[in-house]
Amino acid sequence: MATIDLTQETFESTVLNADIALVDFWAAWCGPCRQFAPTYEAASEQNPDIVFGKVDTEAERQLAGAAQITSIPTLMAFRDGILVFSQPGAMPPAAFDQLITAIRDLDMDEVRSQIASQGAQTPQGADS
Repeated sequence: MATIDLTQETFESTVLNADIALVDFWAAWCGPCRQFAPTYEAASEQNPDIVFGKVDTEAERQLAGAAQITSIPTLMAFRDGILVFSQPGAMPPAAFDQLITAIRDLDMDEVRSQIASQGAQTPQGADS
């Protein structure tokens, strides 16, 4: 599966409806973004079960702002609609392959349990 361009209108439904969605925030003027593009495209061809989306931060400034993108490229990974990875910087192919494997291997019941327990914790100083 080739990469797809995501917009403010398609971003949320794409990441919520995919088992695994990877999103590359990039810009045409960004050298590291252009270096990472072939790695990202190749991975999309090798992993047809994963949605590979791209967000042009110049065209989608509101979306990039909402995603709190402060450096590009930034790669985000969603599994079952949950953000499980976010990191700025281009990745070499081997590291990117390892990341994809790690995302596939996640125990999502454990991830949901961790999220629930974080939400149930009382912030420090809130009970004084």
